[in-house]
Amino acid sequence: MAVLRIAISQPVNSADPRSNGRVVRALMERAAAQEARLVQFPEGMLSGYAKEQIASWDDVDWTVVADEVDQVAALAGELGIWVVLGCAHPLTPPNRPHNSLYVISDDGTIIDRYDKRICSHTEITHYYSPGFRPIVFDVDGLRFGCAICIEVNFPDLFAEYERLGVDCVLLSAYPVDSIFAIKARSHAAINNYWIGLSAPAQTRELFPSALIGPDGEHVARVRPDDDLIVADIDPADPAFHVALDLARPWRRRAQSGEIYAERRVTDPRSIDRTSR
Repeated sequence: MAVLRIAISQPVNSADPRSNGRVVRALMERAAAQEARLVQFPEGMLSGYAKEQIASWDDVDWTVVADEVDQVAALAGELGIWVVLGCAHPLTPPNRPHNSLYVISDDGTIIDRYDKRICSHTEITHYYSPGFRPIVFDVDGLRFGCAICIEVNFPDLFAEYERLGVDCVLLSAYPVDSIFAIKARSHAAINNYWIGLSAPAQTRELFPSALIGPDGEHVARVRPDDDLIVADIDPADPAFHVALDLARPWRRRAQSGEIYAERRVTDPRSIDRTSR
């Protein structure tokens, strides 16, 4: 597999989609200048995130949001870079929006959209409509999946992506505690894939945005004085030999149960649960 250079951001986001769009495009240009093939943004980056920046969807000018998404997509095509962009996705009224990640290809096309499946109590009660499916997409021979924020608490979603053969899950968030980053590292180490973790600058005191390797260790983290990192996903890196070449295939075999079923024994001492 080829090495893929990824950029992960930690920008300030606001309730102003025009301002947010300018920030997104500036970071896209920085990422492209460093030869990144994909740049990831936090949850709710373009539209603003409900509860934090958005008190009511009535306050959002969806025409402006759509125009800013179009401008981001156009720039992606000009720069030849993939973009995973956090943004609320409006539905037909009175349905509430999805909490989404737009997947924009390097030709400037929205090829898919991940809609947050597990919403918090407040989100599902007041702000968002849930999604119901995972997504996967391929960039330069590597496969990506997406997840959003509170979904970090649901291991089955991350196990599902392992079964779907992803190399990296892009986890965009607006976190509320520092343990979040430890959970993300655990999912990377358990499933033996990379995780791109992108959060806004407002939560910088909790943890930095980062690229996490398939061994659960940090490949790179955003510095306190910056809002972007660029790092390589390299499946051939010897540091990940155990995680990728040994642990991941063995865990798949172990989970299927075949290696245990064929070694099942018929023994009275096994059947008797009270013997010593």
